[in-house]
Amino acid sequence: MTVRQVEAMSSTMPSQADGPSASKSDDEVLRSGNRSRSPTIRDVAALAGVSIGTVSKSLNGREGISSRTRATVLEAAERLGFHSNALARNLLTGRSFTVGLITNDSFGRFSMPVLLGAEDALQAGQIAVLLCDGRDDAIREQHYVRTLLSRRVDGIIVTGRRADPRPPVSTGLPIPIVYAMSESSNPEDSSVLPDDAEGGRLAVEHLLATGRVRIGHITGPSDFRAVRLRAAGAADALASAGLSMAGDGPIYGEWSEEWGRQAASILVRQAPDVDAVFCGSDQIARGVAEFLREIGRKVPDEVALVGFDNWTVMAEASRPPLTTIDMNLSQVGRTAAQILLAAIDGRRTNGTRLVPCQLIVRASTRASDNAHSAGSASSTKRAGRRSTNQLTRRASPESE
Repeated sequence: MTVRQVEAMSSTMPSQADGPSASKSDDEVLRSGNRSRSPTIRDVAALAGVSIGTVSKSLNGREGISSRTRATVLEAAERLGFHSNALARNLLTGRSFTVGLITNDSFGRFSMPVLLGAEDALQAGQIAVLLCDGRDDAIREQHYVRTLLSRRVDGIIVTGRRADPRPPVSTGLPIPIVYAMSESSNPEDSSVLPDDAEGGRLAVEHLLATGRVRIGHITGPSDFRAVRLRAAGAADALASAGLSMAGDGPIYGEWSEEWGRQAASILVRQAPDVDAVFCGSDQIARGVAEFLREIGRKVPDEVALVGFDNWTVMAEASRPPLTTIDMNLSQVGRTAAQILLAAIDGRRTNGTRLVPCQLIVRASTRASDNAHSAGSASSTKRAGRRSTNQLTRRASPESE
């Protein structure tokens, strides 16, 4: 278990409203801070020109404090070298100001952006993150749940590699749990996922806006719910334009470049006039691009390509650089952390929240000659409206 510690701040004084509370000059306060004693919360309040309660709320990330006031307090604390007494704060509040994060994505390509986004949100509440690698092992996962409970964490975030419903890590726990890039099969739990269906729609609407009309879809295993949702979103966008998918429909397979090459060969035989391919991952898209280059079909002049994931190393190294759908995993993590912080404060919610995906345009989808700029703007606007973050509640989450 690794620990990423964020210094915390609290006060034993009651909270008060913003406002001046001291008459010392900055020089007097700084001189007092340079004495042998350590600076106190009173010194921070005096230098910032606010109440002690405001200092406490500002440094603990509590609501009701303006961003300008919070910045002033943080600057004053830094100038004085103020450090809190975490033990006193914990005893006062009955909280540890720590959160556990259990991941089953050992490779880290999906979990790390989620973790960094969650940590950004937790820092606002001065929370430490304890990171545990479950390695897709239920026994190991249960061990970490017990360990985190023994550490008296205030809550747990669980992340994974795929959005399919999974059994809860535990039931009847005394602390809240939120699932990110993973969904609990218990509808009473809180889960946060990227909006895969909307991502599929965004990809195809972009291709339509660039003038493509014969659009095929090559993707991963059909037993992944995200795969089915992306394919459904793509089909919906085509149907709205009065079109059907090129070839015999979605071509399902593996998450690999090799599958991209094989599936592209199948698609070209099924639909020789294909002028665009939406791929379920950036790896698959790389394979498709290689096959098209081998048979002399130019990307994007003859065939446009869109991937999914925005795996930057893969997408930017592709030739040409790959247009793709970003799942906004950092925002998935931030949203999960915000939901957890609210639950810790007694404001629990349940259901699944969908975070909008984002289209990242690169050279693989340069507009064809028959594209209309007005159509592009209209398509993008429609996609943006439908991508509004929404909270959906499922009485019975989809099972495999």
